[in-house]
Amino acid sequence: MGGLRAESLEILVTDPERLDELLNGAEAALRRVPQRVAGILVIRHEPGRFTVMLSDEVPFGETREQILS
Repeated sequence: MGGLRAESLEILVTDPERLDELLNGAEAALRRVPQRVAGILVIRHEPGRFTVMLSDEVPFGETREQILS
């Protein structure tokens, strides 16, 4: 996949009640990375396993989701 950057976080969720908290925290952390060209892509690999990353394919200031499973 093009547009991938080194700035990414892997999220493993064992408690479904914490899903939003963990994803929101990862997104907030990436928004603090000094850059002005990439948005945030949240990839769901399978239930409970996500990658949250900066992506040049997502417009700056936006967050998009991709589901692989």
